Amino acid sequence: MKKKDILILLVDDEPDILEIVGYNLSSEGYQVITAENGRDAVELAKHNKPHLIILDVMMPGMDGMEACEQIRSVPDLENTIITFFTARGEDYSQMAGYDAGADDYITKPIKPKVLLSKVKALLRRYRKDDSAGNVVNIGDITIDHEEYKILQDDNEMVLPRKEFELLSLLTSRPGKVFKREDILNTVWGNDIVVGGRTIDVHIRKLREKIGDDKIKTVKGVGYKFVI
Repeated sequence: MKKKDILILLVDDEPDILEIVGYNLSSEGYQVITAENGRDAVELAKHNKPHLIILDVMMPGMDGMEACEQIRSVPDLENTIITFFTARGEDYSQMAGYDAGADDYITKPIKPKVLLSKVKALLRRYRKDDSAGNVVNIGDITIDHEEYKILQDDNEMVLPRKEFELLSLLTSRPGKVFKREDILNTVWGNDIVVGGRTIDVHIRKLREKIGDDKIKTVKGVGYKFVI
């Protein structure tokens, strides 16, 4: 996918940030639309279906967390990458952000070159998902990479992006123990820095949805999927 075909929605209540960051993204060749609050962001996302949303956390009215949850509830936006944009020192929990459905976070202020590198890394995830178009059956679970959903005992579930990618990795080789560092590198990428607890949060949420007996913990090593 060429840069000119990629649409980015930038959301922040500070006009200067919208102008500066928007300019840098546009200069790189991306299409950019902007919103100054969460409510407008949700509507713009529904109508324009952006590939990437850069979403400020602390905004008046509807904040970024609520906006993210609403966007994630829209079926047409399941594959949209969402990254939070948060200032250093803000009262912001990364775990709460992932629970709300975010794929990642960017801390501001950030240098333009670093921002563009982050954006490129995030968009690589979208292209990777876009190229996957097969259905995998593992035990009582069917994983549909094309429609980004899973079926278990005829019950359909749509998982947040990272949960889906984590489940896809673990089920790619049932019984194999995936080391924590390998999971981080494969699902989140070497160029994206996340905490070790991130895996634990996503594993917990997966277990709540597909059953505790499907994913086993190997203490001090990692996790494996069992049939």
